[in-house]
Amino acid sequence: MLLKDKLEGIGWVAYETLRRMVVQHPQDEFYFIFDRKPDPMFLFADNVKPVVLFPPARHPFLFVAYFEISLPLALRRIKPDLYFSPDGYLSLCTKVPSVAQFHDLNFEHFPNDMPKLMLWHYKRYFPRFARKARRIVTVSDFSKQDIMACYHIDPAKIDVAYNGANAVFTPIAEDKKLEIRERYSEGKPYFTFVGSLHPRKNLVRLFKAYDLFKEQTGADIKLLIVGEKRWWTEPIRVAHESMKYKDEVVFTGRLSAEELHGVTAAALASVYVSYFEGFGIPIVEAFRCDTPVITSNVTSMPEVAGDAALLADPFNEQSIADGMAMMLDEKVRATLIEKGRERQKAFSWDSAADAIWKCLMEAVGDND
Repeated sequence: MLLKDKLEGIGWVAYETLRRMVVQHPQDEFYFIFDRKPDPMFLFADNVKPVVLFPPARHPFLFVAYFEISLPLALRRIKPDLYFSPDGYLSLCTKVPSVAQFHDLNFEHFPNDMPKLMLWHYKRYFPRFARKARRIVTVSDFSKQDIMACYHIDPAKIDVAYNGANAVFTPIAEDKKLEIRERYSEGKPYFTFVGSLHPRKNLVRLFKAYDLFKEQTGADIKLLIVGEKRWWTEPIRVAHESMKYKDEVVFTGRLSAEELHGVTAAALASVYVSYFEGFGIPIVEAFRCDTPVITSNVTSMPEVAGDAALLADPFNEQSIADGMAMMLDEKVRATLIEKGRERQKAFSWDSAADAIWKCLMEAVGDND
């Protein structure tokens, strides 16, 4: 997941936590195992040694070759005390104690959102990874409960390390907001959605909800969609093409961290109404930018948002539209901004790295 200029959710979590751990523990040796030549930016300190294995693990069949043949051979050479997987993938063919970081089990609940071959691999291997792992670290209490229920894992084996948000996310001045709106939305206020354009991000209902909002309020507010169309499906395409106000929807594509910061901080509100999330980093990013949030009342999102966001039913377009309409009230926005400032203090990458490190040390201790 550590690919230059292509970091997404899990990649950012790995980047932010691993770089802290290697710097904070200079007495320890770290072998970072890649499936292609790494960019030097990911070798965070002198105690990191890169190892490149073949084949590039970008396909379910190649996953098997990589994790069940190449990785065990590499671990036999390295002889580590522990193997840690930031994205949950383990090797079933090694005796090295292992810790897996599971972010969510969305594929267990919404299998139709996944390509069939990828779904086969996840369903076949992730229950085994869960049993194989000496310990599991996950990103929310919701995900911990889900792992326990789906895979019958002892709760004492699962630790929670909440995600953080990039330090670049901060409030910006009003003149900067106007400049960003001129660049992206013809100077008009806008709602923003941030994430991979995947079915579970609920774009179909978001588009319908935005149409309802426009019809019911007449507000001259645009909708910015930030993310790559890598998972753009036919239902998402049809929903967008069928919109009455589709010309008011702006697709920015992928943005750099700095660009994303500006777009988030200049938004009227963030609308993050997925129907399944293990955490939801854009919620915390918006809090850090003094941007009020509408998010879903299911899975991990109420846990992350606390009382600092409007909660909507992600399966009900009118509920989402009602949340958008409430954001027209300056008093509502001001209250949410103030609560968001307080709520974001609960999440930091320093705390995440410390919690993961504690989990790793417990796993090593279990081995002793």
